[in-house]
Amino acid sequence: MSLRTVVRNINRYRVARISDRNFLLIASIIVGVAMGFVAVLLKKSVHALQLALGGLFKDNAWEFLFYLLPLIGILLTVFYVQKIRKGKTGSGISSIIQSVSKRHGNVSPDNMYTHMVGSAITVGFGGSVGLEAPIVATGSAVGANIARIFLLSHKERVVLLACGAAAGIAAVFNTPVAGVLFAMEVLIAEFSIPTFIPILIASASGAVVSRLMYDEHLFYLLTKEWRVDAIPFYLLLGGLCGLISVYFMRMYFWTEKKFAAVKTVVPKAIGGGLLLGLLIFCFPVLYGEGYSTMAALFQNNSDKLLNNTFYKEWITNPYVFLVIIAGIVFFKVIASSLTLHAGGNGGVFAPTLFTGAVTGFGFAYFFNATGWKELLTVNFVAAGMAGILSGVVHAPLTAIFLIAEVTGGYTLFVPLMIVAAVSYFISRAFEPYSIYTEKLAQKGFKIDDRELVLLNNIKPESIIDRKYIALKYDDSFRKLSNAFLITDQTVFPVLNDEQKLTGLVYIDDVKSILLREELFDKTSVADVSVKPQYSISVKDDIQKIMRLFDISELWHIPVINADGAFIGFADKRILLGLLRETLNAHHLSEQL
Repeated sequence: MSLRTVVRNINRYRVARISDRNFLLIASIIVGVAMGFVAVLLKKSVHALQLALGGLFKDNAWEFLFYLLPLIGILLTVFYVQKIRKGKTGSGISSIIQSVSKRHGNVSPDNMYTHMVGSAITVGFGGSVGLEAPIVATGSAVGANIARIFLLSHKERVVLLACGAAAGIAAVFNTPVAGVLFAMEVLIAEFSIPTFIPILIASASGAVVSRLMYDEHLFYLLTKEWRVDAIPFYLLLGGLCGLISVYFMRMYFWTEKKFAAVKTVVPKAIGGGLLLGLLIFCFPVLYGEGYSTMAALFQNNSDKLLNNTFYKEWITNPYVFLVIIAGIVFFKVIASSLTLHAGGNGGVFAPTLFTGAVTGFGFAYFFNATGWKELLTVNFVAAGMAGILSGVVHAPLTAIFLIAEVTGGYTLFVPLMIVAAVSYFISRAFEPYSIYTEKLAQKGFKIDDRELVLLNNIKPESIIDRKYIALKYDDSFRKLSNAFLITDQTVFPVLNDEQKLTGLVYIDDVKSILLREELFDKTSVADVSVKPQYSISVKDDIQKIMRLFDISELWHIPVINADGAFIGFADKRILLGLLRETLNAHHLSEQL
C-alpha cells in the first residue's frame, strides 16, 4: 500500500469520525512531537560538529586554520544552496509572517529540511549566528504541510504553521510559554482562544520531547533577589538596550545592502568569510552561537570573554576591559550580519541574546568598577538579554518569558519587564518595524496595518472587469448611443487597431448630446473622448491600485498589460465588495 493511499484512508476516516476542531488538537500534538525531535537532532549534530572541528586545531601548528572554519562553513552552505538546492534558500521568518498575514499559510515542503541543513553547516563551522530562526522556519513548514496533507482549511493551516514555530522555540530552549508567546506575538500578531489552545499543546509537546532527549539547561541564574533601589539602573539599561537594538537592525540591513550589490556568490562568500575570520581572531567569543559565553557570564566568569585572545595577559586595567566588552558588542552585530549576508544560514535570535548578555554584564561591570553602585551582575546579564531581544524582534512578552524560563529566574520578572519595555519603546521610536517585518515594510507590506494586510489578500486580477464595449476614434456618436442602450457601462474605452488605449468617453460628459439625436451623425467619438489621466499595469499590487482610486476619485481605471494593450477596467465597486467580504471572513474566523 502506497503512502498516498494510507493518507487518503486516514483522511476518509478523519472526515467521517473526527471533527476538524478535534483533529486540529491531534495534529498540534503530532507537530509538537515532530519538532521536539527535529530540534534535538539539530542541536546535537551541530554541537558534535563544533567539538570535532575544535579538536582538530587545538594545540598544534595548524591552529591558525581554526579561524578559517567559518569561511569554509559559508562556502559549503553556498555550495549546498547553489548546486544542490539550485539557488532556492527557502522561506525565512519574514516570508512566513507574510504568509500568515495573507491567511493562506502556504510554506514549501522544501522548508522542512533546507534551513536545517544550511544552518547546521553554517553554525557547526562557527558562523556567528543561531539555530532558532531555522528551527522556526522548519517548524512552520512541518505544521503547514501536515495541514496540507490532511486537507485542512487555510485557517487551520495557519494555526498548525504557528504550532510548528512555537514547538521549535519551546524545544530549543525548553521554554513552552515563550514558544507560545513567540508564535502569538511575532507570527500571528493576535490572540484568540481557538488559536491559542493548539499552539499551547504543540509547544508543550515539543518541550516535553526535548526535555526527555536533551535534559540540559542552557543557563543557571545564581540569584534569588533583585533590589528596588536598582530600578533606575534597569531603566538606564533598557535605554541602552534600545539604542543597541537600533544599531543592530541598521547594521544588519546596511550590511545586507552592501552584500546585495555583489552579484557573484563565491567572491561574496569569500570576502564575508575572511572578514568574519578576522573578527573571530580579534574576539574569539564571536565564534558560533555564543551560549557557552552567556553561561559563563551567569557564573560571573568574565575571563571567558578573553579566552584564546592574544592580548589576554595585557588586560589589567578594568577600563581597558570595558573597551574590550564594548568591542565585543559592536563587532558581534557585524559578525552575525557578515555570516548571514555572505551566504550563511542562521538566525539573529542567538546573536541578540549574546549581545544582550554582554551588554548587561558590561553595564553592571562599569558601575561596580567605578564604585558608583554595587549591582548584581547576573541580574543585569539576564535583563540585557531580554532588552536586546525585545528591541530587535519587537516582542517584549516573548523576551520576558523566554529569559525567565531559560534561566529559571522567575524572581526577575519586574526587572525583565522594565528593561524589555523600555528597550522596545526606544527601538520602535527609531525603527517602527522589527528585524523580521522591516523587509516586508520596504516592499509595501506593512504588517501593523491590519486592514492593509487583509487588502493584500485580494488579487488584482479579481477586480478587473473585462466585459466592455470598445469604440474607435472615427466611430460616430450614434454607435456610442447604441452601445449605451445595451450596456450599463459609464465609461467606454477608445482603442486603435493594435488594441491600445487612445482615449476614454465618460457618459456623464456626453449626456447633453444623448438627448439630441440630430447630433448623433454629426459628432464623432474623437469629438467627445478625453485622454486617460490614470492607468494601471497588470503588475501593480492592490495597495497601489487602492491609492490610485483615492487620488483619482474615479470608479473605473483602465488596465494595461505588459504590451501596452487595453484589457479592461479596474472596478472600485468590485474592490470594495471583495474587501468587505475579506473583513467579514476575518472577523468570523476570530469568533470561531
